[in-house]
Amino acid sequence: MNPEEQTDGQPREILRAFWRVNTYLRKIAHKTATDNRLSLPQFFLLMTIGPLESTTQKQLGQMTRFPKSTLSQAVEGLVQAEFLDRRPVEENRREMQLTLTDKGRAMYENIRRHKGYANNVFEAAVRTLSEKQQKELLDYLSRIESYLEKALMEQGE
Repeated sequence: MNPEEQTDGQPREILRAFWRVNTYLRKIAHKTATDNRLSLPQFFLLMTIGPLESTTQKQLGQMTRFPKSTLSQAVEGLVQAEFLDRRPVEENRREMQLTLTDKGRAMYENIRRHKGYANNVFEAAVRTLSEKQQKELLDYLSRIESYLEKALMEQGE
């Protein structure tokens, strides 16, 4: 294989590695969600709100980048399951404040402590790298992220 073919193949292999890591993390997250009788969007919302305990629905949408319909349905499901309390924001009655209930906090903590929780599995995987390797990986990923963000902005997104 000549150097040009090898170089051309490396970005493809890196992209495939990203897809495989993403696939494994989503499968682990899906299992955790299913085990806790949550949809995947509900699971992601609960785990996003958990450390904050309270946020607006608009902020939650910005953090998760879920489509509005997916966000609304998942929030509604969490409200119906009594994991979230939803109230209008005092200063802006059109905006909704979302707060974990005691039941929601307990569910969040239960999932967060579970060994099979995707974040815990991922952290264990990252800890197989040295501190220096972790910093380098983060730097490389940040550079790729910045490039992709810029490319997306240039496309009008």
